[in-house]
Amino acid sequence: MFHSMTAFRPAAMAAAILGALASTGTGTAAAAGVADFYKGKSVSIYIGFPPGGGYDAYARIVAQFMGRHIPGKPRIIARNMPGASGLRVANFIYNTAPKDGTAIGVFTSGALFSPLFGNNKAKFEPAKFSWIGNVERSFGACAVWHESGLRTFDDILTQPVIFGAGGATGVQSEFPRGFNALLGARIQVIHGYAGGTGVLLALKRGEVQGGCAYQLSTLKSVRRDDWKSGRLIVVVQLAKEKVPEFKGVPHIYDYAKTPEDKKVMELIYSRVTLGRPFAAPPAQPKARTKALRTAFMATMTDPAFVKGAARRKLNIDPMSGAEVDKMVAHFMSYPKDIVARARAAMKIGKIKKVKLKKLAGTIAKLTKKRIKVKGADGNMHTFKLHKRRSKVKIGGKKAKTTALKTGMACTFRHYGEKDLVKRITCK
Repeated sequence: MFHSMTAFRPAAMAAAILGALASTGTGTAAAAGVADFYKGKSVSIYIGFPPGGGYDAYARIVAQFMGRHIPGKPRIIARNMPGASGLRVANFIYNTAPKDGTAIGVFTSGALFSPLFGNNKAKFEPAKFSWIGNVERSFGACAVWHESGLRTFDDILTQPVIFGAGGATGVQSEFPRGFNALLGARIQVIHGYAGGTGVLLALKRGEVQGGCAYQLSTLKSVRRDDWKSGRLIVVVQLAKEKVPEFKGVPHIYDYAKTPEDKKVMELIYSRVTLGRPFAAPPAQPKARTKALRTAFMATMTDPAFVKGAARRKLNIDPMSGAEVDKMVAHFMSYPKDIVARARAAMKIGKIKKVKLKKLAGTIAKLTKKRIKVKGADGNMHTFKLHKRRSKVKIGGKKAKTTALKTGMACTFRHYGEKDLVKRITCK
């Protein structure tokens, strides 16, 4: 059995680090070879979500401190590669990224276990990744906005409800589909939002009423103000074990009618325990995998890292690469009939996507990440601008965001105020 904990566990972590150190062997030649390889190089950590969310926060703080613990002290660069709720990064790391120890991916457990549930877009075998570690054992939840007309999980189960999600293959979409299949809920999921941040902005605009995959660590850090103020209301907790922070919030497993139902729920919902797993490609040199594993666990107890995580209110409860290996094997070994029921419960039906809003106006102010537009109505509007995800056309031709200039008259297709502008078409 795998246990989730919120407490920082120095003794257990020290044991894991010693195990990782022992596993690297004592060959000084091998260690020297690893150091020689990494010296002067860069290691990229690819993040399966846009900037601003929990995955981004965890990956960036690991990138900030882990390099000093890798032999040769390479530079570590955090790179966002959002798409399909983390599946894009998982496929990239497994199939395309260099298999030399210079690429690491961070993605969701939903993306990780998608092959188990028959997702033919997942081009990898979960057990074959070179698992580096997991920053935290997560406690997932679903939440609603205080102006949604919903207050409890029973409210969700007794009336039609609209939830927001990124991709259809991620847990933001899978979890409410599970409620529909197992508990008779009538949740319509609107897809296409830019990760958890995009869903939260949609909640605030009143476009959707709720969302899933809110991790306790995220609620305590980047979503703290909305959660503690009561604006974001947690209605059901999903981890296998209850946590005191969600006192009074119902546990999904309390709704299981049979032991088999509970096993199906565990397979769907408790895999989020692997909250922030870090994976390298399969078949990369073993000595470098061992070095990365050791460096990862050493980072977890680095005083500067611990202080930085505390300052950002990021919960740290890590697992070693070997522990991740065991947990992945555990979930991949569920009985076929339970897997079949879970797969049926999360089957993707007709996908409904968010409809982009349209605004005609003139660019009033421009930075690398923000754009202010004076609309035809005379009002000012602010949007997020992204060099890859914001698609630009000028005079009928594709262009980069750097080609945009103040004073240009354009049409903007966007998610909403202060959210991403998806398409910009200028004269």
